[in-house]
Parts: sequence; C-alpha cells; structure tokens
Amino acid sequence: MSFKPFRDVLPSGLRVVTVETPHLHTALLAVYVRTGSRHETPGNNGVSHFLEHLFFRGSEGWPDTVKMNAAVEEVGGNLNGATTRDHGYYYTPLHPSHLRVGMDVIGDMLTRPRLTDMEVERQIILEEMLDEVDEKGRDIDLDNLSKRLLFPDHPLSLKIAGTRDSVKALTHAQVREHFARHYVAGNLVVTAAGRVSHPEVMALAERAFAHLPRGEASTEAPPPLIGPGPHFHFVTHDESQTEFKLTFRVVPEQHEDYPALQILRRLLDDGLSSRLPFEIVEKRGLAYSVSAGLDTYHDTGLFEIEAASAPEKASQVVAESLRVLAALCDEEVGAEELNRAKRRHRMLLEFSQDSPGELAGWFGGTELFRTPETFSHRADLVDRQTAAQVRDTARRYFTRENLLVVAVGQKKGQKALEKVVAEAALPSSVSAVPRG
Repeated sequence: MSFKPFRDVLPSGLRVVTVETPHLHTALLAVYVRTGSRHETPGNNGVSHFLEHLFFRGSEGWPDTVKMNAAVEEVGGNLNGATTRDHGYYYTPLHPSHLRVGMDVIGDMLTRPRLTDMEVERQIILEEMLDEVDEKGRDIDLDNLSKRLLFPDHPLSLKIAGTRDSVKALTHAQVREHFARHYVAGNLVVTAAGRVSHPEVMALAERAFAHLPRGEASTEAPPPLIGPGPHFHFVTHDESQTEFKLTFRVVPEQHEDYPALQILRRLLDDGLSSRLPFEIVEKRGLAYSVSAGLDTYHDTGLFEIEAASAPEKASQVVAESLRVLAALCDEEVGAEELNRAKRRHRMLLEFSQDSPGELAGWFGGTELFRTPETFSHRADLVDRQTAAQVRDTARRYFTRENLLVVAVGQKKGQKALEKVVAEAALPSSVSAVPRG
C-alpha cells in the first residue's frame, strides 16, 4: 500500500483524517460537513447551498472574495466547494509546503464567515437554477424528478439548490441559524491527503478551527418506501432529444449485497465493451452514450441508468436496457466477463491511490457517516463474488415492482415509452431471490 491513513479527534470533537502519500508532489485539503438538502425543510430549502455560496464572500481574516482566493492561489491552490443532498465539502489542492495557508483560509471561512452580499448571491443562485427548469418554470432535471418520486414528503426529495420560491424567501436569520446548527465540531471532518504528515495536519487543524463550537453530528430521518411499480413519469419538453433515467432502489455501501451491485454496474457500463454501450450504442446505434451508476447514502442506495436519444428511438433504448437487465437476472455471467469486471474494479481502486482527491473523499468523506474500509478490503469483497451471487443480486433488485422511469422530451414519444415500462420484462419481486 502506497499510502497510510490516520484518524484522530481533537478535544473539541473535530475529527481529523490524514492520508500520507509521501511519493506525491501535491496535497489536497478538504473539509466535509454533514449538511445538505436532506437536513432542510420546504421552508428553508436551499439554505445549505446558499450558505456554501456565502462562505466564499469572505471571512474575518480574508474579508472579500479576491483576498480569500488570492491567498490560496499564491500557493498553488484553487478554492472550491460543493453541496449535495446529504453533505457539503470545501477543498483546495495546494503545494505540500504551504498546507498552513490552505488550512487557515478554509478554517476561517467556515468558522468566521462574514455572510455578506446575500442579495447578490441570491441572484447568482437564481441564475444557476435556470439550468434545471424550462421556459415555463417546470423542473426538467432527471435527478430532481426521480428523487421527488422515490422519496415523497421526505427531505431527500428536496432540490439541492432549493426552489425559486424558497431561495427568494430565505432570510439572513435562516442562514445564520443553519450555520449555527450544523457547522459544529462533531459535524465536520478535516482531511488532508498527499505529501503531508499527520502531526502537522493535527496541529494546523486545531489552530485553524479554534473558533469552531462544540456540537453533535446531524441526524437524518429514514427514507420512505414507495408502493410497487413499475412507475413512470414524463415531462413534455420540446427538445431534439428525449432524456430518461431508469432507477432501482438498492442498498447502501456497507450492505453485503453492495459488492455484487458494483460488479453489475461494471458489467453494464465500464467501457464500450460492456453490455449497455455495446448493445445500445455500438451494435444498434440507438444513442450516442448510455451510463449506469450507483448513488448511495448511508441508509439507502439507487442503481441508475441514464441516456438520451431521438424521441422516436427513446422507447427502443429503454426496451433494450430492460432486456439487458433481464439477461443478467436470467443467466449467470461467464467467467471471463466476471473476472474482467473484478480486475478493472481492483485496478481502478489502485489508480485512485495516486489521487489526493480520491483518497480524501474515501477516508474523509466516508468518515462523516461511518468508519471507512480499506481499499484492499473493498476489492477483496468484490473478488469473492460468484456468478450465482451476481445473478441473484440482479434478480433481487432489478424487478418490475422496483422500477422507476422518468423521461423528459417531446410528447410524441410518451405513449411508446409508457407502454415499454408497463410491459417491462423483468422478474417480479414476488419471485425475487431472497438473501441468505
């Protein structure tokens, strides 16, 4: 192993994770916080994302955007931040000899923000949100649409940026209240990866986050289950392509079925020789690209397939995707194809050991919710999966009742899509293989 992870907790309760990779010539500093749209209500939806924007407006030590960014850029860095449904993170790559500068800037930004220029940022966010809606203001974002149907009346259904109405209504008091509740020691993880040392990172973090108040980690309401499908939702949008997403509710990463789900993902979409790109793109020319992925949270997971095509081909793409999934449920994958997926999984895990960003996310980001496993442990779990286990896992989750399809496109393709989904030739959950 070419890296060494360390974890300690400061007296304040702040967790500090360091991944030492002395052979690299770079470092990455990242701070993860357990707050996102999942920790909001319809009344303050978008406040986590709004707060992320305001952090970059300046802090007590670096009172404006230019000064704050210049301090980090002078040492090879580039300040960035992102908000997701269940967490946010702030990070910068930098030269290893200037770790203190990055720690001081991010620490001050997250503990002593000025939270000014709220009206300017409000307008910026409203502009940013235009990507997700059509000219009538209807949501056309596949991820937003699917989450709203999968998690009705639950915070996971809320949009990360909020709605136009909620963003327009957010007050300075709501932003400050959210900051005070979630930006506390027990809810953050400070992470450094690259050519760094754990004792130095600990000392710098304790100094830079001295103003961080004590507090406990955020908690989340368990996600609900929806009634049996297949479910179909179509939004009419006059574009040249129809976009669609197939989603199956699965399990979180720590579940025993997850390694087999990772293999299924690679069998379906891991280069042009994998099943979905070969059947849909290379063989039939139905779409330019098709992708499959896993979207996981600490208490649930989603298996997603996404593509776009000409409206008249959309039903064919969905039908072919379902046929490919059904084949994985019907027959065991051959030894050569299975071993290829396992090899690529292990190789890509090894590649990520040369990326400070990947290392920080694996050990620091995961620490927000649970103790991270090692790369080798994850690879071993995948390597131990048999063809029968992979087939049984496909049968367990790729069922008619577990299928949700959302599509955005011209109305002329709606009926054909609806028919394909209704007649989905997948196993029934009644006949799905039970675990154990």
